[in-house]
Amino acid sequence: MVKSFSVSALLLLCFVVFETAILSNMLFLPAIPDFLLIVTLYLSVHNGRLFGVSAGFVSGLFLDFLSVSPFGLHSLLRTIIGYSFGIFSKTLNMNGVFLPILIGFSATLFKILLVFVISVFFPDSVVPYQIFSIQFLFEIAANSILTPLVFKFLDIFSGIIRLDPEQVA
Repeated sequence: MVKSFSVSALLLLCFVVFETAILSNMLFLPAIPDFLLIVTLYLSVHNGRLFGVSAGFVSGLFLDFLSVSPFGLHSLLRTIIGYSFGIFSKTLNMNGVFLPILIGFSATLFKILLVFVISVFFPDSVVPYQIFSIQFLFEIAANSILTPLVFKFLDIFSGIIRLDPEQVA
């Protein structure tokens, strides 16, 4: 369990550096694909709610340290998302393409809904997504399309980041 979580945290750190250092500087992208969300989905769907909560919190903490958003916002969002999608840990077959696309699409919509709800309570510090913008559509499309690709990439590390079936909660 400790080895799986340590390797997962290292993967999350690599993805956050890639996302914030490289992708955020590409000016031709209308929005940045949320690789950390996709990795959190992978970890929560394959390892259960407890691992999803932990991975979501760690990925959110990495983003909180590297972004200008209110501290704790990303940790809260990704913890909720990790728990919510960890419920499906033993019920979904993620080997295909359609189901990961659907999971990526629904997780992005869920993240946007959570940001909107939080922005109602904190209107001065949290800016909600503009639903009819190119950035919104690009992020949903990019996350949906990249989810099966990232899942296949993470399957390379499945022996060290997946828990044994009896450990999955």
